[in-house]
Amino acid sequence: MSCKEQAYYRTLIQVTKAVNRSLDPAKALAAVAEAAATAMEVKACVIRILDKGKTNLLPGASHGLSAGYLRKGPVEVAKSGLDRDVLAGKTVYLKNITEGGAFQYPERAKEEGLCSALVVPLTLPGGRIIGVMRVYTASEREFSAEEIDFLTSIAEISAMSIENAMLHQALKRDFDLSTEFIYRTFED
Repeated sequence: MSCKEQAYYRTLIQVTKAVNRSLDPAKALAAVAEAAATAMEVKACVIRILDKGKTNLLPGASHGLSAGYLRKGPVEVAKSGLDRDVLAGKTVYLKNITEGGAFQYPERAKEEGLCSALVVPLTLPGGRIIGVMRVYTASEREFSAEEIDFLTSIAEISAMSIENAMLHQALKRDFDLSTEFIYRTFED
């Protein structure tokens, strides 16, 4: 096993542990974004989650991006060919995100010092896609098949983490409502 493969293996273990230890999706996804960026030796990683209307990608977590860049504006699926392709199940690589028109905010990306991007879907078992995971480099870079497989694995773990957290929140909300109903019933 190469040093890079060992690093990916260790990162997968680290990410799995972070996801399993926390039902707080923000905390778990922040750990995932940092681990992915570090293992892949990229400038930044961002995880974006599709909103209920399936029109915007909302920030889930990031590592290596400035607060100003993250507040640049909404990521609208209709205005981002890149994200439409990824939400259709494709992995997308852009050699230079400031060229070609596939990226929604190319000028802001240039100001942030971003160049290449690799974007994979956040896919749940059964194929439902709930968002995207992006990694960015500061200079042009090709990504190997091994790197694409690694990021895809991390994205799938992240998708399951998000889904588990949402299910936990729904169960907690249902439990709280049931408990409130029982207390009110006995008070009457």
